[in-house]
Amino acid sequence: MPNAPLHLTATLLLLCVSTQAAKPVAIDWAQARQHWSFVPPRQQALPKVRDTAWPRERVDHFILASMEAAELTPTREADARTLIRRATFDITGLPPTPDEVQAFVNDSRPDAYARLVDGLLSRRAFGERMAALWLNLARYAEDQAHQVGNNSSFAYPNAWRYRDWVIAAFNADMPYDVFVQKQLAADLLDPQNKADLAALGFLGLGHKLYARGRLDVQAEEWSEQVDTVSQTFLGLTVACARCHDHKFDPITARDYYAMAGVFASMQMVNLRPDGKDEDGKTLADKMDPGTLHIVRDMNPHDLPVYERGDVETPGAAAPRGWLQVLSKGEPEKFLQGSGRAELARKIADPANTLTARVMVNRLWDLVFGRPLVRTASNFGATGDKPTHPELLDDLALRFVQNGWSVKRLLRELMLSSTYRQSSSGSAANAQLDEANDHLWRMNRRPLGIESWRDAILATAGTLSREGGTSQNLDAPAHRKRTIYSQVSRRELNKTLMLFDYPDANVHAARRSTSTTPTQKLFVMNSPFVIEQSKALARRLQQGGGDDAARIRQAYALLYAREPAAEELALAQEFLQQPAEAGLTAWEQFAQALLATNEMLYVD
Repeated sequence: MPNAPLHLTATLLLLCVSTQAAKPVAIDWAQARQHWSFVPPRQQALPKVRDTAWPRERVDHFILASMEAAELTPTREADARTLIRRATFDITGLPPTPDEVQAFVNDSRPDAYARLVDGLLSRRAFGERMAALWLNLARYAEDQAHQVGNNSSFAYPNAWRYRDWVIAAFNADMPYDVFVQKQLAADLLDPQNKADLAALGFLGLGHKLYARGRLDVQAEEWSEQVDTVSQTFLGLTVACARCHDHKFDPITARDYYAMAGVFASMQMVNLRPDGKDEDGKTLADKMDPGTLHIVRDMNPHDLPVYERGDVETPGAAAPRGWLQVLSKGEPEKFLQGSGRAELARKIADPANTLTARVMVNRLWDLVFGRPLVRTASNFGATGDKPTHPELLDDLALRFVQNGWSVKRLLRELMLSSTYRQSSSGSAANAQLDEANDHLWRMNRRPLGIESWRDAILATAGTLSREGGTSQNLDAPAHRKRTIYSQVSRRELNKTLMLFDYPDANVHAARRSTSTTPTQKLFVMNSPFVIEQSKALARRLQQGGGDDAARIRQAYALLYAREPAAEELALAQEFLQQPAEAGLTAWEQFAQALLATNEMLYVD
């Protein structure tokens, strides 16, 4: 694969395990469809529990039954300050203000928490938070992994228009099945609706490799599209069947080329506002600012099954169509143009056993910090089985029945007793389930780079709520939310990389988390943190009152709580010491607070 980015090629080859020829093995399709993720979700009766007073939502019955079977007991409910900080970060990716915290603490109405969650879901910040999840799945980026000299013609200067579409779609609670279909075939499903053309950035921001006229190079691009679409929406590694039938899952090479033929029958274009295409040689900085990076059908045709994935050895044709394992009999052929619209409908079909499960699992991960299926983009044989299979089925079925509403599902999860638990648990429970597999307490979770940086800006009082175009993350003037930062495939920003932002060349199932000395060194030495420490110190000093009042304000801004007596005394003593290292005592104090684990983690 000489023309593919080396890290992309290596990733796909590792997923595929081997590119050597394998003797085809007849698949028993009836048996193959018995794998848990290919079995249609079943309506679940609520399990019986001993502590009938604890459950608030349906999910609580399943979680509590699992706990009780393991002789575990739920942890006490988190206090109001912890709960509002947790909920606000989880829904908006931003911290609550001191006034919001105090209002919630003082609200004695029985539905105070439900009102809080509803209010958070209605904010624009919700869509920005959700986009941070989605863009990693879509391998969002604004350039390519390669560039020759100053030739930026393959870059995507207006990729942000796709990002803005995603944000708006989540804020409008666009039904997830519609959300899926528009990203694959908005131009075909509703040709008169130009407002949703930006959704095609899901495909249109894919990889463009040099020497694109060569068949072997085109084959690399098809493979990347198949991999991104199948993992994101279906939780399957269909690209592993490019060179031979899948080693572990009931996906044949014919299945792969049936799907790849859809992407081989489209072209990636830069569409100007006047409806004309940008010239393919136009450099990024010369493109019309209204240009959309999208796809359109071109020369619909079927692909042959290439033996070992080698375009020099074509075999029998594989008609464009659906996966056989997800079909009742022979797979449906796609006959309308490229087949993108038909593929979109099949993925979003309620009869598809995967799509709802995969998205529900991602939303569960967003809320609880760990998915029910640990391998969030692999529901195949080598992936993990769900820890709570009946719960996953129940959620997936009701997700569809309730109109594929993301907000409604998130609301239910966040109103549950499971979510409201404290992150501190009993020693007895820890002995029985140290990993918290049964969710007898809430998981303590680190903030992602977006939420952490945004929280620093928000508490310092410098955050800009402007959206739109992307800015260099390291630019001193960049005070917008981190979601509005440039993302590069060629050279990922070092700060993003340091704090576990994934490689934008490939679909990322979920974020990895790391704790390294270099992260703390960044907090101690980066110009960004130092400047925000100064801004926070100014904010505190301008707030009036004595040192004790200012210290209390700092704790309220950063941690949504009052300082303990010992913390207050320590801070007062520190502020009386001579300043060092070119910063005032208040600036050093502000930086120390920003550097704490309490700032980085959500309980």
